[in-house]
Amino acid sequence: MGGRRMFEKSSEGILSTIGATPLVRLGRLFGNSGARFHAKLEAVNPGGSMKDRSAMGMVLGAIDRGELIPGRSTVVESSSGNLGIGLAQVCLWFGLRFICVGDPKMTPQNLAILAAYGAEIDIVREPDNDMGDYLAARVRRVRELVERIPHAYWPNQYANPLNARAQETIMREIAERLHGRVDYLFVATGTCGTINGCARYIADHGLGTHIVAVDAEGSAIFGEQTCRRLIPGHGAAFRSELYFDGIAHSVARMTDQDCVVGCRRLVGAEAILAGGSSGAVVSAAAQRLAEIPDGANCVLLLPDRGERYLQTIYSDAWVEEKFGDIAHLWKEQTAC
Repeated sequence: MGGRRMFEKSSEGILSTIGATPLVRLGRLFGNSGARFHAKLEAVNPGGSMKDRSAMGMVLGAIDRGELIPGRSTVVESSSGNLGIGLAQVCLWFGLRFICVGDPKMTPQNLAILAAYGAEIDIVREPDNDMGDYLAARVRRVRELVERIPHAYWPNQYANPLNARAQETIMREIAERLHGRVDYLFVATGTCGTINGCARYIADHGLGTHIVAVDAEGSAIFGEQTCRRLIPGHGAAFRSELYFDGIAHSVARMTDQDCVVGCRRLVGAEAILAGGSSGAVVSAAAQRLAEIPDGANCVLLLPDRGERYLQTIYSDAWVEEKFGDIAHLWKEQTAC
């Protein structure tokens, strides 16, 4: 079956629900600000994150080019969670075998979701460095599997332009909803697919949007890797090929504690249960409030669901073990 026909068939089922996610007004989170804040809720995608867009775009592109043949080919990719889940769903729909190369930091819930979608999981056990990072080792393992398995294909989220192109739809949906007036966009970085796609849409359509790249403290995307990171979902051990100079107007580097405080503040103020990188985005916006003028339209891109972080970010015991008694940080902020 040809790629275009496969695309048409995908529009009949669950994959047709990817995209067109809600943009909601945040009226309580920053109640003392004169700016208008909105949240793009990518958790509403069927696989639970914005990575569904990337998975769909990369797989359909490979099918169209004849690099993937349903019922015959194997997709192999490195992921600790969201992209792996998105690919598992898309591959199951198209009848493709999927191997997700992960590491010991993967949560039991993500492993269970991948297994439920029929994915095979290959765990890399040895970290690359004394900071406990596994990314380079995972990529090496992907290359090994692709060389060994007949008809195997690596989408390579770190360099595939279709990753970024699929994410342009996020910015298009935001711009259409806000009639082209988007003054600030806060977006977490990892593979740089999302920020790349948003930046290119903004440039191509002449939007005057200030892009704030929300990176993890210790990430190598906007500087040297410096420390261990507990919370997955943003930041990276190396700068991907989707990065380009000028991809953001400014950078906010957030700690693991910032992620926790942002997530807890978001759910307390707006009843939105979101993932770790969403907490980083919230904390980044909170730090920039003084410089955002009254009346500005600000969008916080929230990548995924909070259910996948119930044993970490939303566990009082885990938070106290890792950071001490910090509940006052979000309780005081939520009350403001």
